[in-house]
Amino acid sequence: MSVPHPIPYQGSKRALAPAILSYLPPNTNRLVEPFAGSAAISLAAAYHRKASRFLLNDTNSALMSLWRGIINEPESIAREYRKLWEAQLGREREYYNLIRQRFNAMQRPDHFLYLLARCVKASVRYNSYGEFNQSPDNRRKGTNPVTMRAHIVRTARLFADRTQIICKDYLDVLRDVKRDDVVYMDPP
Repeated sequence: MSVPHPIPYQGSKRALAPAILSYLPPNTNRLVEPFAGSAAISLAAAYHRKASRFLLNDTNSALMSLWRGIINEPESIAREYRKLWEAQLGREREYYNLIRQRFNAMQRPDHFLYLLARCVKASVRYNSYGEFNQSPDNRRKGTNPVTMRAHIVRTARLFADRTQIICKDYLDVLRDVKRDDVVYMDPP
């Protein structure tokens, strides 16, 4: 099996992860990602047992809520994603717009995952009011729920009981870094 990736995200380093991990010191205690995004580097490090613990941070609070859901409630997130994915069938564009409107009102993690799986180029875009406004990719329906569940469950197993999720400015994260931490910085 390969490294799971439940969150499609523009700019993800999943393809570069093996090269980046080659620079990680052996026996890394904690890997810190101040700009986590899809957490591709931490996922790869967990999968390849390159670090013992992880700190994921991003200033996108909806994204960090989604990460909490994936790690702490994987079956619930997978189940809710399945419901959303199945409900779209036959009315994909209209349904996407409805979920985007609901996400902007309620910030539900499962809605965000659905939008990320369906939006153009997995690219997060917000308007001047802070509302998610990216259009759907009308060529596809998003990740199949069976595949998505597998990614979510495997990710939860890799990160369970050893991952801290926070939502702070990166400078605050860096102030709390310990001497034996490794920080992977990939700013947007």
